[in-house]
Amino acid sequence: MVAPIALFVYNRPDHTRKTIEALIGNELAPQSRLIVFSDGPRDNKDVLLVEQVRDYISTIRGFESVSIIPSKSNKGLANSIISGVTSVLSEYDKVIVLEDDLVTSPQFLRYMNNSLDFYENDEAVISIHGYIYPVKDRLPDYFFVKGADCWGWATWSRGWKIFEPDGKKLLDELERRHLLKEFDFGGTYPYSKMLRRQIDGKNSSWAIRWYASAFLHEKLTLYPGMSYVQNIGHDASGTHSRVTNHFEIDKLNVKLPSVRISIKEDIHARQVISAYFHSIARNPIEKLIGAQLFLWRKYWR
Repeated sequence: MVAPIALFVYNRPDHTRKTIEALIGNELAPQSRLIVFSDGPRDNKDVLLVEQVRDYISTIRGFESVSIIPSKSNKGLANSIISGVTSVLSEYDKVIVLEDDLVTSPQFLRYMNNSLDFYENDEAVISIHGYIYPVKDRLPDYFFVKGADCWGWATWSRGWKIFEPDGKKLLDELERRHLLKEFDFGGTYPYSKMLRRQIDGKNSSWAIRWYASAFLHEKLTLYPGMSYVQNIGHDASGTHSRVTNHFEIDKLNVKLPSVRISIKEDIHARQVISAYFHSIARNPIEKLIGAQLFLWRKYWR
């Protein structure tokens, strides 16, 4: 069965249109159920934009079915995703999750569904991810890394069950088991700081809690060596965005997975990602154009 797609939208009609048009370009779109969660306006200035988004999504065609779930109030992205994913997985065994600023390759849905089928019964695998950082070194076509991620991802109901919404519990466990340095990719990126900020109410990130939940359970996420996802949200219209166009990537038609790979963390791939984090922390030019903010946005929500 083709996995349903949960799409979370808010107040960006142009981004939403691009996201939908890219999805419709996937060969599995006509077999996919699309469930659109539309968050309500946060204040008066958002009312018109939210209405424009809702006017557009009411016209969507090209999927097996389209369900629209509007919220009267503003839940915020974190609460929207947590409640929305939980809702979908109470009805279906698996889900593909997207936000309104993610443009996908024409093979994105095929990659996601193939991979969901391959690893459906492997408890060690918690999710499938469609995006990979613009690293310099070559990566395998597909590989596993411990944890979970948030830009074009999929999971099963069994995977989402381990999501822990209490950031304090997660941080306490990381500290008790002396895992903070590994959690921060060898100290190359401050994920633990982001988790502390979530606990302190300085961000509302669901994604950092998803990563920590998977990490503490030693679960693996499948990544592609070349990205199926382009983030177009790095502009002033994104609630949690900054200008980081330097790191936008092209949609790539990469080699689809055709066989299962060994279910273990790829240490080389982890090192390549760590080196990428280290490079953006040290390079003053990339700091100037917002490289750190590019990553910060992923876990700010």
